[in-house]
Amino acid sequence: MTFVSKFTKTLLSAAAAALVATSAWGATITIGSKNFTEQLIIAEMTKQLLQSKGYTVNKKEGMGTSIVRAALENGEVSLYWEYTGTSLITFNKVTERLSPEETYERVRALDAEKGLVWLAPSRANNTYAYVIKPDNPKTQGFETISDLAKAYTDGVAVLMGTTAEFPRRADGLIGLQKAYDFEAGRANLRPMDIGLAYNALANGDIDTLTAQATDGQIAAMGLKVLKDDKEFFPSYVLTPVVRKDVLDANPELKDILEAVSIKLDDATMARMNGQVEVDKKTIEAVAADYLKSLGM
Repeated sequence: MTFVSKFTKTLLSAAAAALVATSAWGATITIGSKNFTEQLIIAEMTKQLLQSKGYTVNKKEGMGTSIVRAALENGEVSLYWEYTGTSLITFNKVTERLSPEETYERVRALDAEKGLVWLAPSRANNTYAYVIKPDNPKTQGFETISDLAKAYTDGVAVLMGTTAEFPRRADGLIGLQKAYDFEAGRANLRPMDIGLAYNALANGDIDTLTAQATDGQIAAMGLKVLKDDKEFFPSYVLTPVVRKDVLDANPELKDILEAVSIKLDDATMARMNGQVEVDKKTIEAVAADYLKSLGM
């Protein structure tokens, strides 16, 4: 039994209780989010759910990773959904290799010292992933990130599409190059919006892309995910994080949010991401449809 499924058994009854009316009428909650599809979906879903429970909800979406975290710490936002690996490495500077269970417990303890409460985790692990088109001659036969690293070492100009912040992150390209002993080189990097990057990969303008494992376009475009054979990327389990003072004032938030988190998994997140990115449904509609499917 995984550490997430252990949460599930003990929380199902509490989650069901959270679906009835609460004492939240009149309370105001500000939800933050980062600037990519998955985060926008989960923030909208949280907004709709809390509004249905009587909360007045503000939403501050589309922020960078460091900005939304700072907003949570200084009280500008009440809650947002964060990834365990991001908190572990980026915010708490922990570099030792930890299991998913250890990662969650470590960030929960470290962030508690900062007045932040990690609720029950989902089963959606949006870790980084390198993807390629199977028919690209430059990357033909690549199976692992080690294969990609060897190409750079051999002087092959593999053009890498990436977000603006990935090359500067310790859990991104900086750490990856150390772990796999290669240097991509600035000339081979193509920083761009993730949505544009998938189009660039399809058109052959780039050769590989630093994606996220739950991106909807991966399956839709028939892309190949390179195996992280040195297991560099940590667990990035999507989890609601709430300021302690907000949770103390609104204790019912725990059950309400965990009613969603314990049911989310990789396949569900990838499907919703694909509905927005591939099927062009609105974020509001996708969030509403999922809540309805849960009876919320």
